[in-house]
Amino acid sequence: MEILMFIIYLFVAAACAWIASALVPGTVPDGFFAAVVFGVLGAWLGASLMGAVGPSLAGVPLFPAILGSAILVFLFALVSRQFVAR
Repeated sequence: MEILMFIIYLFVAAACAWIASALVPGTVPDGFFAAVVFGVLGAWLGASLMGAVGPSLAGVPLFPAILGSAILVFLFALVSRQFVAR
């Protein structure tokens, strides 16, 4: 059962990164796998900054994960100059 929870965790983290990329002027490169990386790192960053605030799904606190992913996507776009005009 633990591998199933890990897979669900990855999908929830990727969804948080996708939501975050829709909120900030940068893009998540390389599709789903990069979104998983941004989502997992964003969930860790957001939980470190805010704690486990708000609802949680599969062990991922949603609001901190989206905020942390948004910060990472913005910083990545800033460093790599991949801003997208919307």
